Amino acid sequence: MTRPEPATALVRGCAAVLAAAALAHTLWHGVDGRGTALAFGLLVAVGELARWSGGGREAAPLGAAGALAYALLGADAGHPTHHGAPQVVAVVTAAALAGCVPHVSSGRGPCADHLARRVLTTAFAAFCFQPLHARGALPREDGPWYAVFLVALLALTVLCDALLAAVLARARTGWPLGPLLRDELRAVLGIGSAVCATGAVMAPAVAVAGLWALPLFSLPLLLTQLAFRRCTAVRATYRQTIASLARATEIAGYTPAGHAHRVAALSRAVGRDLGLSEPELTVLEYAALMHDIGQLSLVDPVPEGATAALDPARQRRIALLGGAVVRQTGVDAEVAVVVERQADPYREQPVSARVVRAVNAYEEKARAAGPAGSLRALEELRLATARDYQPEVVESLARVVARGGLTLPRTG
Repeated sequence: MTRPEPATALVRGCAAVLAAAALAHTLWHGVDGRGTALAFGLLVAVGELARWSGGGREAAPLGAAGALAYALLGADAGHPTHHGAPQVVAVVTAAALAGCVPHVSSGRGPCADHLARRVLTTAFAAFCFQPLHARGALPREDGPWYAVFLVALLALTVLCDALLAAVLARARTGWPLGPLLRDELRAVLGIGSAVCATGAVMAPAVAVAGLWALPLFSLPLLLTQLAFRRCTAVRATYRQTIASLARATEIAGYTPAGHAHRVAALSRAVGRDLGLSEPELTVLEYAALMHDIGQLSLVDPVPEGATAALDPARQRRIALLGGAVVRQTGVDAEVAVVVERQADPYREQPVSARVVRAVNAYEEKARAAGPAGSLRALEELRLATARDYQPEVVESLARVVARGGLTLPRTG
């Protein structure tokens, strides 16, 4: 088993210490409002059980909303609550652990990073809200300043969670922190906004109507989760369709096996290193998968599918043919633009086309040069930065290859 990165170990360690201290405090002092704690614990556990494995930033929106609502709870059916921040952390930790057990036992985990984020984010909201509530220092719940306070606290909680997610992703992948944080904050506009809204509304609803408000406000979020899951399935099918189209050149014998997928994986890594956003990375990946599809229109195949060594006029013809094919498939027009512009001088290309062109040339040259092909290919690309390849893209490619995050192209 590999050892976690220092940043990951620090986040997990802080979450573990905080959770252990909260559980010990709750066991020592007892559970205040056991019915309320049980209801919110069940809500969080059910949310964790219903979590899905991909396609979204927040995999368990109902669990997140329940944890947030319990952290912001100041009353139950008109009666003030006194459970405090440590009990909030303890209840959410125990419920999240219970909800994650089936995922771990069925091999759909690991859950360590997910649990660490849940504990730390819940603790942040609870320790900001509960002490002020206990001292009576909060604005009146029927006044406008209470809503302003909740919105401000939610914004800080979202920022905290996004920063934790970006730090964990940075430790796991080695990608730049800035673009990762930007993607996390952009994702708040999706399922994150529904989580925040549900959590913020659920707590005042329970304060007025009691625990009956929990199922009432959970149903819309469950339907939202179902809609996001369907969107994720559609995106996965869409990508599989593009990947199948990309294999057409390999099946027809125009390009070596696996070439398009290697170029796509390496292009996405370079795009990450350059700081592209998640939507830009998706366009880049799709264009890289389909960058050689124009070769299907050729009467005479290019030997080994190596287009980087062709004269500029023939490169441009293949690129334009590829763009025309992509447009007929119904794929996003941005992908077609990247495919048809990959043979232009780099100063006239969009960034994604610069990346695809450089990575494709690197893969072809490294494959042809043998065991020492990687260094030789990078050197050839550096020598051609006057017109063909953007220097920043070539250096980013060199950094990605040097990190060893991807397997180098196969030779022979």
